[in-house]
Amino acid sequence: MHQYGVSDVEKMLGMPRSAIRALVSAGFVTPGRGPRNALLFSFQDLIVLRTAQSLAAAKVPAKRITRSLKELRRQLPETMPLSGLSIGAVGDQVVVRDGTGQRQADSGQYLLAFEGDPDQGSLSVIERPAAPPETAGDDWFDRGLALEAKDPKAAMDAYAKAIEADPGRLDARINLGRLLHEAGRYAEAEKVYRAALETCGEDALLRYNLAVLMDDLDRKPEAVENYEAALHGDPGLADAHYNVALLYEKLGKPQDAIRHMSRYRRLMQAEAE
Repeated sequence: MHQYGVSDVEKMLGMPRSAIRALVSAGFVTPGRGPRNALLFSFQDLIVLRTAQSLAAAKVPAKRITRSLKELRRQLPETMPLSGLSIGAVGDQVVVRDGTGQRQADSGQYLLAFEGDPDQGSLSVIERPAAPPETAGDDWFDRGLALEAKDPKAAMDAYAKAIEADPGRLDARINLGRLLHEAGRYAEAEKVYRAALETCGEDALLRYNLAVLMDDLDRKPEAVENYEAALHGDPGLADAHYNVALLYEKLGKPQDAIRHMSRYRRLMQAEAE
């Protein structure tokens, strides 16, 4: 089953890191842990996170959101259904709609018709049909996102086409590099990241991903350089502080390690409050 890091969730859902961690702290999802203690989210977690945010914006009562999402999390498939999935608010009810019909999330009771405005407090997760050759960069990028969980190779191809259609698509370059990295194709991933820096310029997430790649390649000085560059662009990247602290400790630089670990702990404490 494909898993997503905090940076992936930020990009895919458009949610700030503080909001993601707040929803985790509230118990809406229980992500796993990966290397360097990084949070790892499942496909179901992504749906629950986005749904919690949307339903709160739609003014659904907090108790109903909590009760509905607990049951919703149990019902969700491990991958995207062929029919697509839509979750939304109908009055103060949380409703799930798929190819078999629609039901209340907390009771499982099926409803005959979808009511209300799906653009208000709803999340839609839809599989796109195969895109024609003339599809624009946005569509190729969306297709890549939809394919990541079930067919990473096809997702890579879609991201490559998004870049071909629009060389300035930093998001597609970052996602392509990440998938190549996860597939163990390190040299190709580095090439994608370096090209992104040259074409699109500095970006904190790009530098962070490149740092993780350098770390995995045991190129520690380059990893440190890129973590520091990521933090220069976004000092609030808690995971970067944590990772570079560990690297500084391995490189025999305890003062730098303590400085970054202290910053990591302060950030985590602030997000928990």
